[in-house]
Amino acid sequence: MGHSSTQHALIEQSICFYGAGSMAEAILRGLVNRSVVIPGQVTMLNRNNQDRLQYLIQRYGVTVVSNETDRDQALQQAGIIVLAMKPIDAAAALRQLSPLLKPDQLLVSVIAGLEINTIQDLLGKKQPIARTMPNTSSTIGLGATGIVYSEEVSAEQRVTVRRLFEAVGTVTEIAENQMETLTGISGSGPAYIYYMMEAMIAAGVQGGLTHEQARELTIQTAIGAAHMVQQTGEDPAELRAKVTSPNGATAAAIKVFDDHQMKQTIIRGIERCAERSQEMGAALKEELS
Repeated sequence: MGHSSTQHALIEQSICFYGAGSMAEAILRGLVNRSVVIPGQVTMLNRNNQDRLQYLIQRYGVTVVSNETDRDQALQQAGIIVLAMKPIDAAAALRQLSPLLKPDQLLVSVIAGLEINTIQDLLGKKQPIARTMPNTSSTIGLGATGIVYSEEVSAEQRVTVRRLFEAVGTVTEIAENQMETLTGISGSGPAYIYYMMEAMIAAGVQGGLTHEQARELTIQTAIGAAHMVQQTGEDPAELRAKVTSPNGATAAAIKVFDDHQMKQTIIRGIERCAERSQEMGAALKEELS
């Protein structure tokens, strides 16, 4: 894909993705499509999958690296390193990365469950680190990302991190002890919406609609409801009340949900998701130590 040498980008530092999986590609796609970076600024590292690297070259025009010498050079020269490797590979990768780092190089982690202090312990130094939790909707530019910063991250670097993730959706800055709650809401949240949509489609089919009809109606209803909340600025409870006439059909459905404590069940599910996220993070920390 062609890009003018005179093109200007919002982020001028070179970026190295340490890992080239689906989330790394989602972020890259957003950055390129929104001209946040120029593809020539970006290097993708992947040890084993040559087909994957060739795809990334052809699709985005980025530089790819698989051999160790070029990898070390790319990491040393990058202004921003996005840690996108699998959690199981993180300990070895971070220990190898440590001697290559300059004090001001920014590390952006998209590794689920890996706390900032664990990353710094594995590096053996207090590197500037942004820990992030994007969700899967980032792959289509409609993600929701939570971000936590280490004390070493400068104000300028915070702006850079926001730009990285605003390219694939919205950004919320939080304290690290809130990361599990965020995981329970937005990290895993798309699955809850899909679960509701499954049930709505099944009800439509049971009522005589074709699967495609039920699917199309459900998708558009979910899109419309989300846009109503976003565009009107009204609270979901207020919008629900407006379409729930006393003793009407919608009220009858809501009563069934209330009778089965649906709201409390959803809240408990999100709480359990947060608890499980914390458990997995603790297990990962123990495994990597």
